[in-house]
Amino acid sequence: MSADVNVTTRTPPPEWAPHAAVWIGFPSHPELWQDDLDQARDEVAAFAKAVHADGAGETVILVAADDEAADAARALAPFAQVVVEPFGDIWLRDTAAILDGAGVAHDFRFNGWGGKYDLPGDDDVGERLAATRGLEAEAHDWVLEGGAIDGDGTGTVVTTEQCLLNPNRNPSLSRGEIERRLRDDLGYARVVWLGDGLLNDHTDGHVDNLARFVGENRLALPQAAENDPNWRVYQDAATRARAAGLEVVHVPSPGRVLRDEEVIPASYMNFYIGNAAVVVPLYGTEHDQAGVAAVQGLFPTRRAVGLRADAILTGGGSFHCISQQIPA
Repeated sequence: MSADVNVTTRTPPPEWAPHAAVWIGFPSHPELWQDDLDQARDEVAAFAKAVHADGAGETVILVAADDEAADAARALAPFAQVVVEPFGDIWLRDTAAILDGAGVAHDFRFNGWGGKYDLPGDDDVGERLAATRGLEAEAHDWVLEGGAIDGDGTGTVVTTEQCLLNPNRNPSLSRGEIERRLRDDLGYARVVWLGDGLLNDHTDGHVDNLARFVGENRLALPQAAENDPNWRVYQDAATRARAAGLEVVHVPSPGRVLRDEEVIPASYMNFYIGNAAVVVPLYGTEHDQAGVAAVQGLFPTRRAVGLRADAILTGGGSFHCISQQIPA
């Protein structure tokens, strides 16, 4: 199959292409969320409302792991569809299938981010969710999480060496073999390799917390704030991206964000691009409004909405991590 054919059929559309719907994971397990459960549910409901409120035909589907969580989801977000499918946790960007331009749901192996979190239901929730939409599913026998890659719709994809070359994912696959599989399975003809992801990111450096395509060949990266623990990461990523011929644009970073005196991987780059709104996670820093304004400038035909995501981040991610779009 030629690269041109891959781009039009097997390549996932860019996130700014029209969506029919979006799956959003709803916090369901009190033993995982503990004191943060109620706040995390409120934050997820607010995110869902922001995507729904601007309409444009994007159906919001909240995915709950059990009936109790489903009832809570319906109470907080009566505008949303709610489905019950057991899962380990809400990070559907990584556990749900990746949909391509032909409507095929590509279901990759999931091993709990390199064996860190082995939770029942996470390994097959992608296949089950695809079935609820009547989507054709295609299984792939290697580990790939949706948050590890980001594409611009032309056949170019960006990722990090820290994640995709990590021996805890696919120890028998070389860089070249991973590039071949990204091409054969998802139609990505060109892989742009960045280095590390954010400090203390338990996903081993997912790219959707570091770098996001905001247009064809146009990559957004954080601009380091004062005392930013990731400034070298951002600098290296920009150097690599420009060397690959990408246009680099910048979004301010939140800077150093602490929880229990530990740096957490807070990032405005974990925004979700909906049909009419781009929802940006906020963390209560002095840079929040500048972050939203920068994202608004990148998406002038959409409304940038900034929402707090402190409780969601205690689980390790934010709005992009808990969502997976279904292309129109």
